Amino acid sequence: MDSEEDMLDANDMESGEDDFYSGGTDDYNESDDGEPDYGFVEEDADDSAMIAWHRSQKNFCVLKEEDIRRHQMDNIERVSVVLSITEVEASILLRHFHWSVGRVHDEWFADEERVRKTVGILESPVVRLANDNELTCGICFDSHPPEKIASVSCGHPFCTTCWTGYISTTINDGPGCLMLRCPDPSCLAAVGHDMVDKLASEEDKEKYNRYFLRSYIEDNRKMKWCPAPGCDFAIDFAAGSGNYDVSCLCSFSFCWNCTEEAHRPVDCSTVSKWILKNSAESENMNWILANSKPCPRCKRPIEKNQGCMHMTCTPPCKYEFCWLCLGAWMDHGERTGGFYACNRYEVAKQEGQYDETERRREMAKNSLERYTHYYERWASNQTSRQKAMADLQQAQTQNLEKLSDRQCTPESQLKFVLEAWLQIIECRRVLKWTYAYGYYLPDHEHAKRQFFEYLQGEAESGLERLHQCVEKDLGQFLNAESPSKDFNDYRTKLAGLTSVTKNYFENLVKALENGLADVDSHAACSSKSTSSKSTGCSSKTRGKGKGSSRTGGSSRNPDDN
Repeated sequence: MDSEEDMLDANDMESGEDDFYSGGTDDYNESDDGEPDYGFVEEDADDSAMIAWHRSQKNFCVLKEEDIRRHQMDNIERVSVVLSITEVEASILLRHFHWSVGRVHDEWFADEERVRKTVGILESPVVRLANDNELTCGICFDSHPPEKIASVSCGHPFCTTCWTGYISTTINDGPGCLMLRCPDPSCLAAVGHDMVDKLASEEDKEKYNRYFLRSYIEDNRKMKWCPAPGCDFAIDFAAGSGNYDVSCLCSFSFCWNCTEEAHRPVDCSTVSKWILKNSAESENMNWILANSKPCPRCKRPIEKNQGCMHMTCTPPCKYEFCWLCLGAWMDHGERTGGFYACNRYEVAKQEGQYDETERRREMAKNSLERYTHYYERWASNQTSRQKAMADLQQAQTQNLEKLSDRQCTPESQLKFVLEAWLQIIECRRVLKWTYAYGYYLPDHEHAKRQFFEYLQGEAESGLERLHQCVEKDLGQFLNAESPSKDFNDYRTKLAGLTSVTKNYFENLVKALENGLADVDSHAACSSKSTSSKSTGCSSKTRGKGKGSSRTGGSSRNPDDN
C-alpha cells in the first residue's frame, strides 16, 4: 500500500481559508529539523517576490537548485541510516519509490527480500570472481587484469572501457539511465551513481547529475517545476489550503493544479475551456460564417469589402454573382433592384428560402460578437496588468527615491505607493479572469448574471479610481519643486482607495468561488417567505366557514390563473 505521504496529491488537498484576501495566519517557518519555510520572502526581494508576500500565500515555498540538492541528500541519509544500507543503495530505493521516504520504509519492513529483488539491490554476488591474473569481459570477451574489471553487486565482470561505453550510451538516451541495470541480459542488479562517478566522462556525469536532480521534483507529487520558460526554480506545495495559485521568484504566477497562469477565482475547467477557445479554429470558422458567403460556383468563402452587391470571385473562378441572392449577375439589372438591392432576394426571403441560412449566419455573428466582447476585456486587463508590473518596477528603482527627495519623506513611509501597485496588479489578474467566468455563465440564470455584473462593475470602477490615483495623481508630487502640503492628504486618499478596492475584490472573489450561491439562497428565502404568507392567508380564509364559500371566487391565488 502507498504510505500516507505518498498518497498526498494536490488534486485531493483539503480546502481552507484563502490567501491574498483572507490573510491566512498559518506560518510554515524554517525549523531546526530543516523543514521548508513556506512564508519566505526577503525584505529586499524583487517585485515578483513582493507580490508573493503581499498575497500572504503560506502554502508553498520556492526551491532553488541548492535547496533541491539539500532535500535530496537529507532523504538519502535518512533512508540510509534507518535501513542500515549505503547511500548509493538508498538513492536507488528512493528513485524506485518516487522519492517517498515513507513508502520506502513501509515496503522495506513489509518484505525486504522482495524489495531487494525488485529494485536490484543484491545482498551477495551472483558471480564469484576467481583470483586469476586476468579476467574475461562479458561484453568484448577480451582478457583484462583485475584492476581493469568492474562490477556491481551481482559480480558480473566487465572491463572499464565497455562499462564507460555502456553508461555513456544509456545516459545519452535520456532519464532512463537512472534505472540502469547490469549489462548482463539475465541480471537485474542496479547500477548506482558511484559507478557513473567512477567510469563516466565529465560531460556524461553532468547529464546524469542533472537527470538525478530533476527526478526529485518530477517524481514527487508535492513538487513541480515552475512552467515559465527558462526558469530552474521548483515549487514545494503544502496541503491545507483551497487556493492553488503560487508565485515563483522568476515573477511568474501559476496554478499548481493545472500549471496554467494563476486564475483565481475561476476554476481550472473554465480556464481550460477559455484557453482552448482562444486558440481553436472554431472562432475562425465562426468569423467566416458570419462575415462571408460561399461562391455559388467554387464554394470558396468570399468577404464583401465594398458597397456594391456585384461580386466577382477570385481567379481562376471569376464567377460574377449577386451578394444578396447568390444568383448570376447577368440575370440582374434595373428590374431586379439595381446595384444596391435585390428584388429576387426579398421575394425569396418572404417565401422562406433563405431563413435557415440567414439564421445560421445571424447566430454565428451574435456568437462572435459575444465572444469578442469578453475576449477584448480579458486581453485589455492582461495588458494593463503587465503595464502595472512595469510601473511597480520603476517605482521601486526610481520613483520612490525621487519622491522621498522631493517630499522630504523617508522611503520607509512611502510603502503605501508600492502597496497600491501590488493591489492593482492582483486586481487586474482577478478582473481579467472574471470575463472568462462571465462568458461561460449560463444566459438563463438571469439573477446570477445580474448579481455577477453588479459585483464586477463595482470592483472594476473601484480599481479604475485606484489606478488613476496612483498612476496620474502621483505625478504632481514627483515633479514638485518643493514639498507639498497636500501630500499627506494624498497619502490618506491612496491608502483609502487601496483598502476599498481590496474590499470590492474580496466580495467578488468570494462570490465567484461560492458559485454565486448567495443568489440561490436569497431566492430560496424569498420563495419560502412567499409560501409562508400564502399558507397563512389560506388558513384565515378557511376559518371563515360559510363566508368562504360565498367569496370563493375572490379568494383564489392570482398565481393560479
